[in-house]
Amino acid sequence: MDFVDKHSIVRKIWGNTDVVLFIFAGAAAEFSLNKAVDWLYFTGKLPKDPLGRLFSTVAYAQKIVFSTVTEANAAIDQITMIHQHVEAGRNTKIPDWAYRDVLFMLIDYSIRAFEVLERKLTLAEKEEIFTTFYQVGYRMEINGLPINFVAWQMMHEQQLQENLIYSCFSHDLYDQYKKHLGALRYLLMRKIQALIVPVKVNELLKLGEGKPIKPILTLYKISRKLKLNKPLRNLILPAAYKAQILSLEAF
Repeated sequence: MDFVDKHSIVRKIWGNTDVVLFIFAGAAAEFSLNKAVDWLYFTGKLPKDPLGRLFSTVAYAQKIVFSTVTEANAAIDQITMIHQHVEAGRNTKIPDWAYRDVLFMLIDYSIRAFEVLERKLTLAEKEEIFTTFYQVGYRMEINGLPINFVAWQMMHEQQLQENLIYSCFSHDLYDQYKKHLGALRYLLMRKIQALIVPVKVNELLKLGEGKPIKPILTLYKISRKLKLNKPLRNLILPAAYKAQILSLEAF
């Protein structure tokens, strides 16, 4: 039995590499503002390779979406175990709201990325996305999860207002993004982020408007219809992460 039905919109979203890259861009922005981001600095892995760390999170989510129930549960349990080791090392618990925030990002950017690149989603499709990641959170035994999509919308809006802050970690992460991406790719990432993130995230990061990238996005969509998008996309991928990004296409 599959964790996510083969005909689900969730598979369509997470099987589209372009959409997954936009999910990654949005999460990279919001992640930097999370009040619990210091947890990822504790291990030292995030500041050394922030893009690689975020890619691994996205890859885990994609793996779960395309697995059987047994395989998905094993992957979720592994994530839980990794976090438990970190908690033991710091001798304190990661707060439930921090777990919820990451789960909420996966829900929110699944919707936002698909709608920017493809089309508007129906309420039923949005509920499917919520239910999929609710199951992940339930398996991880995260407390205080919303019970349905409408409750999630309200809780998510509250989370955006209460759990985000521009800090020294935010500044450092963006320095690292620029270092690992190079100036041009970094600028492109910021414009994509401006187009996709919630207003609160944009305000804190001062991303500006996403409008300047819309004509480029329109041309890219045309290139997809002509089957020219992959060569174009591969030209702008950073060499260090090309293999990781291309592996997302395995699904």
